Amino acid sequence: METDGIGQQRLSKAEKKLRQKQMKARHTLLRHEGIECVSYPTKSLVVANGGLGNGVSRCQLLGVVQDCGLVKALLMPPGKPYSFVKYGRTEDSKKAYDSLNGKEITVEDSGQTVVLYFNFVEKVPWEDMTPTALPPGLKILEELVLPEEEKELLESIDWAEDEVTSAAQKSLKHRRVKHFGYEFRYDNNNVDRDRPLPGGLPDICNKLLAKWLKMGHIKEKPDQLTINQYEPGQGIPPHIDTHSAFEDEIIALSLGAEIVMDFKHPDGHAAAVMLPQRSLLVMSGESRYLWTHGITPRKFDIVQASEGQKIGAVTADIGDLTLNKRGERTSFTFRKVRRSPCNCSYPSVCDSQRKDTEPSFPDNESDASKLEEKYVHEVYEGIATHFSSTRHSPWPRVVEFLRTLPCGAVVADVGCGNGKYLGVRKDLHMFGCDRSMTLVDICGEKGFQAFVCDALRVPVRSGSCDACISIAVIHHFSTVERRLAALCELVRLLRPGGRALIYVWAMEQEYKNQKSKYLKEKRASGGVSEELGSDPVEETGDSDCQSSVHPKSRCCNANQAVHAKLPVHTNRTSFGSQDLLVPWHLKDGMKKKPRHVQSHRPVGCSADSQELSPIFHRYYHVFSKGELEALCKRLDCVEVQESYYDQGNWCVVLEKR
Repeated sequence: METDGIGQQRLSKAEKKLRQKQMKARHTLLRHEGIECVSYPTKSLVVANGGLGNGVSRCQLLGVVQDCGLVKALLMPPGKPYSFVKYGRTEDSKKAYDSLNGKEITVEDSGQTVVLYFNFVEKVPWEDMTPTALPPGLKILEELVLPEEEKELLESIDWAEDEVTSAAQKSLKHRRVKHFGYEFRYDNNNVDRDRPLPGGLPDICNKLLAKWLKMGHIKEKPDQLTINQYEPGQGIPPHIDTHSAFEDEIIALSLGAEIVMDFKHPDGHAAAVMLPQRSLLVMSGESRYLWTHGITPRKFDIVQASEGQKIGAVTADIGDLTLNKRGERTSFTFRKVRRSPCNCSYPSVCDSQRKDTEPSFPDNESDASKLEEKYVHEVYEGIATHFSSTRHSPWPRVVEFLRTLPCGAVVADVGCGNGKYLGVRKDLHMFGCDRSMTLVDICGEKGFQAFVCDALRVPVRSGSCDACISIAVIHHFSTVERRLAALCELVRLLRPGGRALIYVWAMEQEYKNQKSKYLKEKRASGGVSEELGSDPVEETGDSDCQSSVHPKSRCCNANQAVHAKLPVHTNRTSFGSQDLLVPWHLKDGMKKKPRHVQSHRPVGCSADSQELSPIFHRYYHVFSKGELEALCKRLDCVEVQESYYDQGNWCVVLEKR
């Protein structure tokens, strides 16, 4: 290091560059995480880039920071790309600050290099990290089988025998599954009570169940068993076992490896629950009927560190977390088939109690088509002008996708709405289509190429497009089969190697009373929710009834001209059902009468008098986490390149093979 004329040290170029990156990390932590760094030495440091969220394990980070002195505590918050380390002496903390800043380490899993940046902190949020409580009604019984029993159970599975016995099971391309007692049907998430499988449950399972029943671990003996084998990286989407299909108690035995199962309450509360190897999960009551449970597809889980990796008592049960590589896990899930309707205390999510008054989806193709005609097509034709007036700003990640395409690419916007994406790039050959003639006319007024058609039948030659976008369209189809058909039509348009971007509303919403950073324009009467091909939802649920709604407008309930008998969504609340009607408050003077409906108001609209602004109801199927990706993977000719969450939407980028 050089000195100037008065003996003061001057930083080298490398040191200046390191200092700049260190300060950048400091500002990033403050801006995005609220972590305030200080410029004077303390015993505690925050380590940017050194966290579980970017693949750094506890053991690896501990090996780095212990070289500088006695570490009293190490906190690694789950899912975050930073950690906190507390030394016994300020001298040791300062040594780490001076010697470890800019240190490169190789992430064990990916082999990628990350650079660590250290900053002093006065306060470490130990007290803010509290252990997550288990959902009510959930029990974890550890070491419930002996290692020799585990071995016998695993060896008893004959995967070669009748491994695939039905069309429903053929859809499970990514994990092995076997059923006993009754076949679990993945097409309707139920069983056929009149067609039990021969042989019943395996003898070894009957012995274990009898023992658990005698010990009081379970309340009644199950008569249905599903065995799933999960390779590292595989998972299962969040779901609630069908109320009408099975009795209250559902149990799952984890063999071969441990895994983290994610539980989520409809209000957004979540719990990551470790299922140790040879443990029994028992779900009943609220945890069984109300909380979703699923396994996130990944190769590593965030788990409690082993005794040898723990430090001190400050972080007990809180900061002692590390990354754990998944192994091959086999689950034995036992259920008892229900013989009478469910009468649980959670009617909003109970198919037995909603069946007579609020069916979640049509029973057949004809009913599905009629529902969509009334609560999608007629509604959007009726609100088209108002709807278009609320759609101005293209969404950044959609624009980003379009910018990755080569010059001259042919791109179809299926469900283009008012065409706001058709003019993003002048060097692409883009065309749009939509069911609303008025919206297509608006596209024409803007000079865009667009035509009227159904998203299930696009009159364009197969394999003629380099890319397709489907922004907020597929969630308007009312059955799984029709949603899958819409995906097939998108893929049909693509050439081999072509890509599609798909957005749908997410069941999982974030209500933080914050405005989107994307849409800063003030929109009249809540036009943030999209329709056939408009903007992804910004704040789903509250976006249709904002403060700019005309004071004379009136929300209606499910009995007011709502013949689909679907629940009507209440703004600023979590979704209580995946299939529902979402209100649109029409601004005065913005209504356009449908061309094909001249003498009456569209069925999805209601108003008491001419003084009240009409309210239209639009049908939506909101997607749960992993549902869109799983639907895409049912197509043999595509590969899902990316799946992400964006402002209340689940999004997928797929490529045609």
